[in-house]
Amino acid sequence: MKSARREDTRPEKLLRSHLHRLGLRFRIQQKLLDGIRRKADVVFRPARVVVLVDGCFWHGCPEHGTWPKENAAFWRDKIETNRRRDADTDRRLIEEGWLVIRVWEHEDPLTAATRIAEAVRARRPAS
Repeated sequence: MKSARREDTRPEKLLRSHLHRLGLRFRIQQKLLDGIRRKADVVFRPARVVVLVDGCFWHGCPEHGTWPKENAAFWRDKIETNRRRDADTDRRLIEEGWLVIRVWEHEDPLTAATRIAEAVRARRPAS
């Protein structure tokens, strides 16, 4: 588990690269919730849009997630705990007025970036 990166993963970097090419500017690895240790991967503060890039294994992707056979109970508990934490994070952010967009690591980064850009542009405050 130590070798698994927590931030600046390849899917995150590819997504950020496409977002930047689409003309969007953002913050990365931002703490948004007081009192809990959770960070958002990409944040558009004025539009109040937060993007979280989830790994298929660690977050239990319905398409690509796998359940290890070795130490199965530990891994099932670990992944289910991650899913519950994700749901709690989404709920808390939504309650504070954020639009939460989750991107799976297997998603095409350009397609995901385009979806995010549309949401950000739709939620930007009028100048």
